[in-house]
Amino acid sequence: MIAILGAGKMGEALTSGLLRSGVVGPGEIVAAVRRPERAKQLRDGYGVDVTTAAQAAERAQTLVISVKPQDMSALLAEIGPVVTPAKLVISVAAGITTAFIGDQLGGAVPVVRVMSNTPVLVDEAMSVISPGRHSTEQHLRRAEELLQPVGKVLRIPEALQDAATALSGSGPAYVYFLVETMVDAGILLGMPRNDALEMVKQAVYGAAKMLRDSGEHPVLLREAVTSPGGTTISAIRELERHGVRAAVLSAIEAARDRGRELGSG
Repeated sequence: MIAILGAGKMGEALTSGLLRSGVVGPGEIVAAVRRPERAKQLRDGYGVDVTTAAQAAERAQTLVISVKPQDMSALLAEIGPVVTPAKLVISVAAGITTAFIGDQLGGAVPVVRVMSNTPVLVDEAMSVISPGRHSTEQHLRRAEELLQPVGKVLRIPEALQDAATALSGSGPAYVYFLVETMVDAGILLGMPRNDALEMVKQAVYGAAKMLRDSGEHPVLLREAVTSPGGTTISAIRELERHGVRAAVLSAIEAARDRGRELGSG
């Protein structure tokens, strides 16, 4: 039995992905949410049982915590009395360390920290996982079993989790922002909005597929599009002139710092 504690956007996405992949059935998932109307949505939409956090944690062997960082302490206090070292706690809360969760729960409870992202909805998530001090290889494999059907899984040291949150967890938003900007540029150049959006979507999809499937470094792929004296190098010059590269570096660093702030309360 798997408990999804906090079925917000990410919790629901994981629930949907697990059911869609066939890893578990509806009868093997129990969710915990605060609002009755949200509980009804989950029951009607996925056929899963919805109950209190403490009851869900007591029934399940694997607990997936997907609450907001500021709600973590209250949740851990609620489930603490029923969580034993025989259970596995998987946390997808940004900024919250495995040590904090372990200290709040007490004992030698195994904790695995995860940062995933919203493409879990289309089975293309990027999930990075890190073990807590009481986690074993078996616990990491269990986390991978749950996450691999909905995307790619990578193990990293926990010290890099805040960076992964900024780079990968927030990464889709950066891509959407770029798409939005490119579409606006198409409109500026006289393109109908729908045509511009179709062209940009396919350009992004095709570029991502080439990057993943070719094994080539992105610099080489970019250079293949950049002819001497051509249109692309003129565009690249303007991006560099306006400091786009530096802005992206600063933005991701700011996201990393904000993740740390959320984790520290």
